[in-house]
Amino acid sequence: MPAPSSPRRFLFLQGPTSALFAALAAKLRALGHATHRINLCLGDRLFWPTPGATDFTARPTEWPGFIAAFLAEHRITDLILLGEQRPYHQVAIGAARALGLQVVVMDYGYIRPDWLILERDGLGAGSRFPRDPAAILALAATLPAVDFAPHYADSFPRQAIGDVVYNLAALLPWPFPHYRRFGLHHPIPNYLGTGWQLLRRAARTRRDDATLDRLAGQECHLYAMQMDTDFSIRAYSPFADNDGALAAAIASFARGARPEAQLLIKVHPLDPGLKHWPRRIRAMAQREGVAGRVHFLAGALHMDRAIGACRSVSTVNSTLAIRALQLGRPVLALGDAIYRLPGLAFQGNPDAFWRDPPPPDAPLVDAFIRSIAACLQVRGVAFKRPGLDAAVRNAARRLDAGALNVPMAEVLG
Repeated sequence: MPAPSSPRRFLFLQGPTSALFAALAAKLRALGHATHRINLCLGDRLFWPTPGATDFTARPTEWPGFIAAFLAEHRITDLILLGEQRPYHQVAIGAARALGLQVVVMDYGYIRPDWLILERDGLGAGSRFPRDPAAILALAATLPAVDFAPHYADSFPRQAIGDVVYNLAALLPWPFPHYRRFGLHHPIPNYLGTGWQLLRRAARTRRDDATLDRLAGQECHLYAMQMDTDFSIRAYSPFADNDGALAAAIASFARGARPEAQLLIKVHPLDPGLKHWPRRIRAMAQREGVAGRVHFLAGALHMDRAIGACRSVSTVNSTLAIRALQLGRPVLALGDAIYRLPGLAFQGNPDAFWRDPPPPDAPLVDAFIRSIAACLQVRGVAFKRPGLDAAVRNAARRLDAGALNVPMAEVLG
């Protein structure tokens, strides 16, 4: 374990809609560090019940000057946030880097279900994880095998309630009259749509199962969609949204796949349905002349079944592809993904992927998984104890030791 660092001064911005960031700050204070928080909206205030927070209530145009002055005045050493591409966060990251401060990004795990990312500087294109297969193999040579058995259960109801409370509170004009949301869609229709999709989950699962049963024995390829608002698409790919990525994938499939091959498009399980994806996908398939060969999956069935039914997996940069690599499926990443490496994801022209893509290199997949688990992850969850307490404990260990992006076995259990 690396030696403990000298006392540091952490600034927390927006995080998970749970007690995680407030509890992590308390743990860091107990270890001798100083912590600060800036609330940007009422939702932030609700999830930071402890003292020591500063409310930013001015206009967004005043944020650059405010955050630069705050970082300097309070001698901040580390900026911690979730969602490094949110506009307020991008400004804060720029100010922190100008001062030579460390930026710490938390997100939900590359590995699922009970892991969280704690990474220096950023995710995706902003990740500092090695992009050289030889470096990953060398890094993993002394690392332990990953224990994939779930240690902690999280709570989707608590996550959903926290998200609703946060975003509805953020709509209120008091006491943050100038706050600007980062989502593409208004929260109310988004929640109504998601609720309707969840109520229909059993029926959607039956339809997905029937589609897979009907296509059993045929050559199938899976395309995994992400949320339309996902910053990993908007910031780390050439596409503005799912529409552009879907159009590119279907056109490539039409040009490159065998005439008998089938393409299954799996929507994200929490997609609110504000866009009628079956209709949009049918129109794209008709335009490319493959209408009878492109099929819609509502996203409700088990991930492993969908992957196992197909010869390959394509996506923009979804973490579902990491599971596909573990299951030995060839992967095509259309965006900048942490796994878009020789020996993991397909490297050639996408049109050549669909016929006989090479499987991933199994030793490199194992080394990649070991390395991201040991260097970029902490064990725990964001919404339910005792997993939340484990996440706090393990994240605090990394931060206290200054052990970001380096192996640290103590945070794997």
